[in-house]
Amino acid sequence: MKTHKHALIVLLLIVFCLAPCVTVAIETGTQAPDFKLKSVRGEDVSLADFKGRLVLLKLATTWCPTCKELSAEIEKVSEFLEEKDVVVLEVFVQDSQAMIEKYLGDAEPPMTFHALLDDGQVYDAYSVYLIPRLLVVDAEQIVRFESAGRNVTADDIIAMVEEFSRPLTNGGPS
Repeated sequence: MKTHKHALIVLLLIVFCLAPCVTVAIETGTQAPDFKLKSVRGEDVSLADFKGRLVLLKLATTWCPTCKELSAEIEKVSEFLEEKDVVVLEVFVQDSQAMIEKYLGDAEPPMTFHALLDDGQVYDAYSVYLIPRLLVVDAEQIVRFESAGRNVTADDIIAMVEEFSRPLTNGGPS
């Protein structure tokens, strides 16, 4: 009986450890799934609105400590992101509008930023199994980076923006 418990525990640990490795949410080099969500301001915002611009797509929740850490890293480079005309879409996958508004406070970031309420579209389309996740979506809406379990620093963000920036071909709502 004791041997069976140990075997079951080992099996469960293997499954939990390998599950994120086996489940690749979005592969780099593939088209980013489009979505249309409501922002906390009540606007309809879709990923396609920003075709022609580099997009940082952050998948998060308000209660996740590492999500807050990633937000702090993005905030450190917010002026750089504005200069490079980078859009930040933060999709909250498990939160109410009131929770998001409280989380964001009154801060107005200098860069183009939209806080979006997921209705399940993004959660499903992007196979959200781990948060936070940061995806870099280029001007052609191709995923160029997917953090999936890696910490991303302000320096990483700067390097990726420099690497994946394209000349502007089409604006979008800001």
